[in-house]
Amino acid sequence: MKSKAAALRCTVLKGTVLKAAVVMALCTWAGMATSQTATRPWNDTALSPDARAKLLLAQLTQDEKFQLIRSYYAGPDRPPNVPFPKGAIASAGYVPPIDRLGIPALEESDAGLGVASSDRMRPGDHATPLPAGPVTAATWDPQVAYRGGAMIGSEAHSKGFNVLLAGGVNLTREPRNGRNFEYAGEDPLLAGTIVGEAIKGIQDQHVISTIKHYALNDQETARNTISAQIGEQAMRESDLLAFELAIEIGKPGSVMCSYNKINSDWACENDYLMNQVLKRDWKYPGFVMSDWGGVHSAAKSVNAGLDQESAGEVFDKEVYFDAPLRTALAKGEVKQARIDDMVQRILRSMFAVGVFQYPAGKAPIDPQVNLKVARETLESGAVLLRNENALLPLDLNKLQSIAVIGAHADKGVLAGGGSSLVTAMGGNAVPGIAPTAWPGPVMYHPYAPLKALRDAAPKANVQFAEGNDVAAAAALAAKSEVAVVFVQKWQAESVDTADLSLPDNQDALVDAVAKANPHTVVVLENSGPVAMPWLDQVGAVLETWYPGGDGGKAIANLLSGKVNPSGRLPVSWPSDLSQLPRKDLPGVSGGTPPESVDYAIEGANVGYRWYQSKGIKPLFPFGYGLSYTQFKHGDLKVDAKGTQLRATVDVTNTGSRAGADVAQVYVRVPGAKSARLAGYAKVFLKPGEHRTLSIPLEPKLLADFDAGKHGWVIRGGQYSVAEGRSSDDLGKPVNVQLPAGTL
Repeated sequence: MKSKAAALRCTVLKGTVLKAAVVMALCTWAGMATSQTATRPWNDTALSPDARAKLLLAQLTQDEKFQLIRSYYAGPDRPPNVPFPKGAIASAGYVPPIDRLGIPALEESDAGLGVASSDRMRPGDHATPLPAGPVTAATWDPQVAYRGGAMIGSEAHSKGFNVLLAGGVNLTREPRNGRNFEYAGEDPLLAGTIVGEAIKGIQDQHVISTIKHYALNDQETARNTISAQIGEQAMRESDLLAFELAIEIGKPGSVMCSYNKINSDWACENDYLMNQVLKRDWKYPGFVMSDWGGVHSAAKSVNAGLDQESAGEVFDKEVYFDAPLRTALAKGEVKQARIDDMVQRILRSMFAVGVFQYPAGKAPIDPQVNLKVARETLESGAVLLRNENALLPLDLNKLQSIAVIGAHADKGVLAGGGSSLVTAMGGNAVPGIAPTAWPGPVMYHPYAPLKALRDAAPKANVQFAEGNDVAAAAALAAKSEVAVVFVQKWQAESVDTADLSLPDNQDALVDAVAKANPHTVVVLENSGPVAMPWLDQVGAVLETWYPGGDGGKAIANLLSGKVNPSGRLPVSWPSDLSQLPRKDLPGVSGGTPPESVDYAIEGANVGYRWYQSKGIKPLFPFGYGLSYTQFKHGDLKVDAKGTQLRATVDVTNTGSRAGADVAQVYVRVPGAKSARLAGYAKVFLKPGEHRTLSIPLEPKLLADFDAGKHGWVIRGGQYSVAEGRSSDDLGKPVNVQLPAGTL
């Protein structure tokens, strides 16, 4: 608060009807604020974050500066000689406070799906788990992303955390990547806008959010050693564009550099990524922190733009940002101005987000309100992939018998593994499944679909079969009116899968149930695309990824039609591995780890752009999704003002149910072999309702990055713009003539 404003507000308050005690308390606080601002001018909120950081930086000793540029490990499984940092919350990382100047500690928690916790770290603690990242992306709704971010940011703040290691935006180049469930799909515009809004939601709760993993950490196999090989133009138009858009929208306080190399240079000592692109081209004012174990040098990494080493005493070969960096400074290999810049950036982010003004600390959390956010995220992002003969929605008021089969649906819903794992209230519904150690434990959040379906269909006989006994499951299906089969595939940080198949004989289970009952519905709990050899045999398929908090109820609402599915795929779904840029994933099942991965094969044509450029028809295209109602899209109109394009289209709900549709606008630039998503809008419509959507197109999707000119260039000429329901289902294109220019 401004010092003058505090005194003025106190004077005004004394003339109100507030109780004397309240006025006294507020005036006392105002007086303290005035006093603190006088003695600590960096607390003056009238100043910019940069100015406040500069004032505080000037008061720091050299040792205090070095204290801020490294964090300590505050998680489990520390080596015996590494003590737990005093004052830290058991979590991820910790930067101690500097009390004499009023600098609060940085308490860091994983991750982007909720406040990560486990019984190993904080026994008895729990948090609300969001559904997997692709669910939020599949909503195609930035407001849903913002609400999810605000929810987990609020919980983090109320648990005492002021840094959340969230904001995963790595593109899905590799559908076998074990960490895809933390991310937001294959398209830079969709991923960038969705993740940017989630970051904004977190930081509006006065919690610093990272964005990660910068960059091209698109597989987990050999992630600590592999080099991602790719050209500058392709990198800027794909993975880096997703980061750029998310940073523009969310303004994250920190960027986390990744484990891997990019073009043979470690990400956390990569001058091109950190200095040239992030800090020069994007003018990013925050700080870059390393991933845990991502630092390999002192002088090189600091000069390349790394600002903070994470938990080096446990994960790096040595704590580079202590004695080695002091030595490099003494030798002149690093300038003092660079050390000051590192600290300035850290303090600047703390001021910008409100870490000083709104200190994190224990506060009440309303779990039911937060569960509703998680549930509504899944209800908005679940994708109906198949629905033959309108099998769904199920009429639960008329059905007499339902078979629920597989995937521990009587206990809960599956979650992904690794550092993002959240312990929900009630703990692990199915404990003891291997692996129980890292990247486990395998976790089932205790929101059972079986119970939710029984609650939703009180007149029906709803019975459960685990599915291990295929014959018994088929027998139950045969005597039931409808069979709902849950299938699952657990994936986790640190490990990829060798193929897209479902484990544990689940294909045979679905095949047997479908033969026993023609009214078979399959519900998927998975990280991404899976092989479905039984697809044509089942009546309906609902993709829920990892369903998250209150997932069972959300699934019941979707199956019953209480909620109309409106998710659209944020990833293309290949028919088989031969359709991918790289059929094989070397090292995934052991053997010699690969030294590099060639992303130049597809370059910027990630996902649907790859399929289009090669004339390949995937099983399900990017943007695909069905509904329980029908929509009609009118003719597309495109207005151009210079290089600024705006698309307009009428969308009408021609069916009998309320629902939501997504208008997707794609642009094909002159000479391109594939189209690019350049704009989108989701609209909710009642039966018979129509709305005119006006969709601005992202200028960078109309441009190419010119490495020689070091910027975005509109080539000029005839641009084809089309709108539709997916990347493969577009209406008549509109041709627009654009002049050449630069952005």
